[in-house]
Amino acid sequence: MNTNPLPLGGIHHVTAITSSANEIYQFFTRVLGLRLVKKTVNQDDIRAYHLFFADDRGNPGTDMTFFDFAKSPKAVRGTNEIYRTSFRVKDDKSLAYWLNRFQRYQVKHEPIKTMFGRKWLNFMDFDEQMYTLVSDEKIPGVAGGEPWHLGPVPDEFAIIGLGPIFIRVNEWELMHRQLTQVMGLTLILKEGSMSLYEMTPKGNGAGVVIDYQRMLGQAIQGYGSVHHVAFRIKDREELDEWRVHLLQNKIPNSGFVDRYYFQSLYARIYPKVLFEFATDGPGFIDEEEPYETLGETLSIPPHLKIKSDLIKQMIKPLNTKRSGFVFPKEY
Repeated sequence: MNTNPLPLGGIHHVTAITSSANEIYQFFTRVLGLRLVKKTVNQDDIRAYHLFFADDRGNPGTDMTFFDFAKSPKAVRGTNEIYRTSFRVKDDKSLAYWLNRFQRYQVKHEPIKTMFGRKWLNFMDFDEQMYTLVSDEKIPGVAGGEPWHLGPVPDEFAIIGLGPIFIRVNEWELMHRQLTQVMGLTLILKEGSMSLYEMTPKGNGAGVVIDYQRMLGQAIQGYGSVHHVAFRIKDREELDEWRVHLLQNKIPNSGFVDRYYFQSLYARIYPKVLFEFATDGPGFIDEEEPYETLGETLSIPPHLKIKSDLIKQMIKPLNTKRSGFVFPKEY
């Protein structure tokens, strides 16, 4: 088996923790204009929802997912954590649209700024989960996704995928070594405490930003924080190559995990920070849910079907039916 795995294909998804499945559904659907492409349960804790928000068809590289863990405390910000998720829009004009949209919907946000030669717009949700929008203007790289055509945001301004993930660390040299020597990323630019790394495909869909903060206390995970970030792998064969590669670099990992909508393995490349490696397929459109009704019913993976009745008793009802309704485009 080849022990030098093929390069990573970009960011696959980001998974975070929310205090409310219903409120995050409303925020992502009505404010951010992302499509709920799968409503399922956490496969390791069936008391919690696992909601997948993505582009029109749930393409890899476009989805942010949420757990609503019961009794989760509020996150404590600090170092050694994934602290901000970014979303891509196609150009600078789109950021001006989003600035007005955030003002209209009373979303906490900052002024548009420039960093690494591109424009950014920071904002947060009701949990103080931290996000940013980044402009793809003149930034070639991983192809973006497809706007949710029936959502409230006009296609020309819509979010088209995930941008760089932001990670705060207190050991920059260690993270630099792991990203470059183990993960195969390249250091592209540095600005102040920030360092931008990119995978082989390059561009906003393949970026990681490291914020070196030596004096901060350790972050504590809870609602309003990111649980993990996943990186794109082509298929099971490449996933197996990465498993061997990690072991050869003395990095323990979960081994193969079938998440049904994709296949994964998990590892802490750097202390306290969880990375996932996930295949691009099989995807969210299947015999259970066709394209037209993605995310409208509770999807239970095959190995949990035997617990279907128990699951339905344990989780709170969440109405996500949207077929037959078209959001008016909000200019």
